[in-house]
Amino acid sequence: MSRILQDIVARNRAGERVAIPSVCSAQADVLRASLIWAQRKDRPLVIEATSNQVNQDGGYTGKKPADFVADIDALAEANGIDRERIVLGGDHLGPQAWRAMPAEQAMDKARVLVADYVKAGFEKIHLDCSEGCAGEAAQLPDSVTAARTADLAQVCENAAAHGDTLYVIGTEVPPPGGARVDESGDIPATNPEAAQATLDAHEQAFEELDLAGLKPRIAGLVVQPGVEFSPTDVHHMPKDRDPKLRAVMMNWPNMCLEAHSTDYQTPDTFKRLATLGFGFQKVGPALTFAYRQALYALDQALQIAGRGVGLIDTMEQVMVNEPGYWQGHYAPDNKLARHVGLADRIRYYWPHPTAQQAIATLRQNASETSLPDPLLWQVFAPQVLERAEQLQGTQVQRLIDAQIELALDPYDVREEEQTDD
Repeated sequence: MSRILQDIVARNRAGERVAIPSVCSAQADVLRASLIWAQRKDRPLVIEATSNQVNQDGGYTGKKPADFVADIDALAEANGIDRERIVLGGDHLGPQAWRAMPAEQAMDKARVLVADYVKAGFEKIHLDCSEGCAGEAAQLPDSVTAARTADLAQVCENAAAHGDTLYVIGTEVPPPGGARVDESGDIPATNPEAAQATLDAHEQAFEELDLAGLKPRIAGLVVQPGVEFSPTDVHHMPKDRDPKLRAVMMNWPNMCLEAHSTDYQTPDTFKRLATLGFGFQKVGPALTFAYRQALYALDQALQIAGRGVGLIDTMEQVMVNEPGYWQGHYAPDNKLARHVGLADRIRYYWPHPTAQQAIATLRQNASETSLPDPLLWQVFAPQVLERAEQLQGTQVQRLIDAQIELALDPYDVREEEQTDD
């Protein structure tokens, strides 16, 4: 449904304060809740998978691109979602998942990756070759990044059944050690000169591969507006900040800006981002964080009722036994970060068989146990309980969905909301 994105981009470029949320997650409850939210609000939604989650080798979810598409189609059909409102995207597609290999080997893997995404029906493709491979610098210069991006764009075009794939270029990946703050304690935004240099390098690389005709289908440029989060802190974008990146995007015919790491920002930030040209707004960890909140709250309620499953202890053991997804992000003794860190590294562990068994037991126990309002008041915020009353399904499912929906609500940015409170 690339026309959905084209409409958002055109309206944003025309000055409307509009944006489309892009849910970057492979967690089934997050995906279902997000689709139901979009259907009820009668708005389009982008669902994205990353190269670490979904690739030709299965990723950490065990799914290939075609499997992911089949899952979304099945979720849409099972929940009465209009399929035409859903756009599928691939996020940070490039050699990242194989950075330990020499560059050409990693790029061979990336070529298969992007071709599989396009063939499976993904319409929004973010090509990101900014990170170095074996023996290279951690972050590559624009010239190398752009050349590899053009290479992968050519592969996508060769794989596409129709010439309507939309592309996103650029990256806001922080430097090694994480995003750095400026003297005011804020995350520095991309400066316009750097953004223009990125565009110039990509334009030259596309021309060298006779891909100049793709320029009208470059729909997004990823830049840093000044939003980020650490394990325990959110760096909020200064409300009066204008990084003056909108003028840069207007140099290309059909482009808007794309913001990553927007999770946990205050609701008015998303409207401000749309005004600044960020028509694509990504969210991921905040939604799986909400999913974990709901599961832990349910287990706490069940413990009070004598039917708890010890989910925290189970997940701690799984993460300690297999630390690969959080080592390098948290200190070994930082149990707090493992369970409530804003980066939500625990999301990598929900597919683990031990975690799945614990969740299944939790759901079963909850279905067999009375959870009266006074008990739920102890573990869920009033807004969650109020939203759950508006949803369909079992009590457990409504509570999980409600927690996720509340994290999504700020992303419903539309022109009719233009009047500030």
